[in-house]
Amino acid sequence: MQGIFLRGYTRPKSKKQVREEVAKDPSHVRLEATSIFGNEYDGPVSDAPDGTYTFVGPDPSVKRMFYGNIVKSGSKITVR
Repeated sequence: MQGIFLRGYTRPKSKKQVREEVAKDPSHVRLEATSIFGNEYDGPVSDAPDGTYTFVGPDPSVKRMFYGNIVKSGSKITVR
């Protein structure tokens, strides 16, 4: 389960907000690695390897109000 930031420093208020930002510019959406084992991607969604990334928002440590998946396949990025 990863955290997520919009435009580098802002936590999203909803999954809809994440979806809209990915549609505008996926480089403005950043995944935050939260695993102590170091096996999660940390960086912009646009640079992520192909795969499925599960996120929680607005804050994975303090406030878990919504969950979602970002699926990246080539240049296509989908938020579910």
